[in-house]
Amino acid sequence: MFVPIVLGIIAMSLVEIWVIVAVGQQIGALPTLALLVASALLGGWLLRREGARTWRAFRRALDERRAPAAEVVDGVLVLVGGLLMMLPGFVTDVVGILLVLPPTRRIVRGAVLLRLAARLPAGVLGPLHVRSRRGRPARPTTVEGEIVDPPDEP
Repeated sequence: MFVPIVLGIIAMSLVEIWVIVAVGQQIGALPTLALLVASALLGGWLLRREGARTWRAFRRALDERRAPAAEVVDGVLVLVGGLLMMLPGFVTDVVGILLVLPPTRRIVRGAVLLRLAARLPAGVLGPLHVRSRRGRPARPTTVEGEIVDPPDEP
């Protein structure tokens, strides 16, 4: 487990250096440096803004007494994305912004939740798919839901 992580970090560093040099050759050293500093500042600002928004959603889930699985995953994705944007490099900036911005984070969150649901006991994350339908005003509201059990592993 340790060796693949080290090899991945080395490969990512080499790719980042290559991209920074390529961008520097196209636009010059000072504009490249300015872009790297600007992306780090943007990453810090987005981390703060989206982190606060995620924290509020987490607190709201707790107040509503429901499992905050999506909110916790959002918090981790925002933290990782913001930190990636603060690292020098353009590739990590792209990955970081995809994790921080809500529309793309929602896609990643769904994939992470499905993977977690397959590894954890049923119901730990709460219902992942819930459908609701309002009844006629004369009748009480009907709420239908389904809890998806993870597939059995061989």
